[in-house]
Amino acid sequence: MIWNRERETMPRSELEALQGELLVRQVRRAYEGVPLYRQRFRDRGLRPEHIKSLADLRLLPFTRKADFRDNYPFGLLAVPRQEIVRIHASSGTTGKPTVVAYTRGDMEVWKEVCARNLAAAGVTDEDTVQISMGYGLFTGGLGWHYGAEHLGATVVPVSAGNTKRQIMLIQDFDVTVFVCTPSYAIYIAEQAEEMGVDLRQTKLRIGIHGAEPWTESMRREIQTRLGIDPYDTYGLSEIIGPGVSGECAYHSGLHINEDHFLVEIIDPQTEEPLPYGEKGELVITPLTKEALPLLRYRTGDITRLNPEPCPCGRTLARMEKVSGRTDDMLIVRGVNVFPSQIESVLLQVEGVQPHYVILVDRTHGAMDDLEVWVEVSEAIFADDIGHLRGLQSQIETEIRETLGIHARVKLVEPHSIERSMGKAKRVIDKRDVYGTGERPASPE
Repeated sequence: MIWNRERETMPRSELEALQGELLVRQVRRAYEGVPLYRQRFRDRGLRPEHIKSLADLRLLPFTRKADFRDNYPFGLLAVPRQEIVRIHASSGTTGKPTVVAYTRGDMEVWKEVCARNLAAAGVTDEDTVQISMGYGLFTGGLGWHYGAEHLGATVVPVSAGNTKRQIMLIQDFDVTVFVCTPSYAIYIAEQAEEMGVDLRQTKLRIGIHGAEPWTESMRREIQTRLGIDPYDTYGLSEIIGPGVSGECAYHSGLHINEDHFLVEIIDPQTEEPLPYGEKGELVITPLTKEALPLLRYRTGDITRLNPEPCPCGRTLARMEKVSGRTDDMLIVRGVNVFPSQIESVLLQVEGVQPHYVILVDRTHGAMDDLEVWVEVSEAIFADDIGHLRGLQSQIETEIRETLGIHARVKLVEPHSIERSMGKAKRVIDKRDVYGTGERPASPE
């Protein structure tokens, strides 16, 4: 189903003309309302009237997450406080959260783009949607809540946690759509199996998943264990929350709501724009955001763009599933390593569970040491030592062939790696504190 046919199927030439008009308006809003942008324009000898079309986008300064920290809490707002109807925040690395705000107009846009993503996944007003993402300052739960209500669906606002209760409600309320992180979907399936509940026999048919990168292997795992069609979605608090993009039934990329979000791909090192089809860092300029008119926000997410129309009828550009983040990328012995690459190897091995931790250390002089801890099934763990060593060797070989470097693999018993109700923590990089006498705890 296409929720907003006029906007989602607009000819590309008309869409780009609209984007150009909105960009000119947004640049002026940012310049006039946000001191940070006014100063950066002056530093560049730039004025709003210099931005006349999309071709001038590259003249604009980038915005980074550090700008939120440096202007905490409300220094990036472009409207008076009395126009703000909602404040959200995400966790920060220095104790201060990343604060975002919404006007009444922003809230209308938010529920519209979330409704579009849900409709693209096949959700209708006949569905019952259980939202198992966190409510509160985190944008995930409430964004999907308003989008589903806007669509006319029945909403079950469970939030995250209390997994046994989640499973009970799926059964008792005839839930058809399940919204959560992909790692929590796996955990729900695991808990249901332990309870003797076969979720494939419930009314569940669609999974809406996001907030963390996940692989096609994990998609198949969710599909098999929950009996649902899993859909990838993308959003981030700084831009709006969920609703930036989402998959349709063809699962051939995430349709970006380009009438609200202007996207580009840059080389994260040179900061130069890259053409369609090239992989790099996603940069977003929200075109209609009133409270927080960010310019060229560097997301840190690695993907590529495809502008070709989709068989579903949408003409909106599609982004590939996020393969990692520039700040999550590990450089191990000079090789770029993304957790998703290791995950894709692990989930192709029979008997391996989708729960793992990557440890990086320097335990032998200056040489980086890469180790992967991965859970195996009860049957595998109870097998003879020879079979376990063979499986371990197989995984090490496949990681080496995929990444080009050696990693030690440690097979651990089921349930020994900590579960997450939200975003899963996959990497422990001990090199950050090596030599200080402080050692992060192992994932046991």
